[in-house]
Amino acid sequence: MKRLCVYCGSSSGARPDYILAARQLARTIVSKNIDLVYGGASVGIMGEIADAVLEEGGNVIGIIPKDLFVKEVAHTGLTELREVVSMHERKLLMAELSDGFIALPGGFGTFEEILEIITWSQLGMHQKPCGLLNVYHYYDKLIDFLDHAASEHFIKKIHRSILLVEECPEILLEKFEAYKAPEAVKWIDRDSV
Repeated sequence: MKRLCVYCGSSSGARPDYILAARQLARTIVSKNIDLVYGGASVGIMGEIADAVLEEGGNVIGIIPKDLFVKEVAHTGLTELREVVSMHERKLLMAELSDGFIALPGGFGTFEEILEIITWSQLGMHQKPCGLLNVYHYYDKLIDFLDHAASEHFIKKIHRSILLVEECPEILLEKFEAYKAPEAVKWIDRDSV
């Protein structure tokens, strides 16, 4: 793994644990000589993880849409900052540059990004590991909901296994290193359509 995409909030959240987790993840990826790919902002958890990777001597590639350049306060001290036209272009480039994907705590954008990249895996568009860093049990209810969706047969159990979950960055990255994407299986059940 050479580059890791981290999705996370442009807010710092309500607990200092979220910032501490971003910094711990940063130290872990730099210790493994992995570059960070992220959304390019200097604020919130996004800014914290970028700053921490840079402080540890790592490389950071930020990708930010032109319209968000001012709104998200683009980080001007990165190894590389790429400006793109749209959110769609941002997500595609982040996916192309990355060997794996982790979501730290965040809001709608973070949820959408991690769920979309899991969907791309389900569709066979990539075979890269996807994970949640479940800081302070932030994602417990989402995990419960995904398990519920699998028990209700809206998500196949094999596809539910695409999303790895851990509270510790080191353990999550160990799981990433051992990850084998599920064999391509029929994801549409024509009998139930």
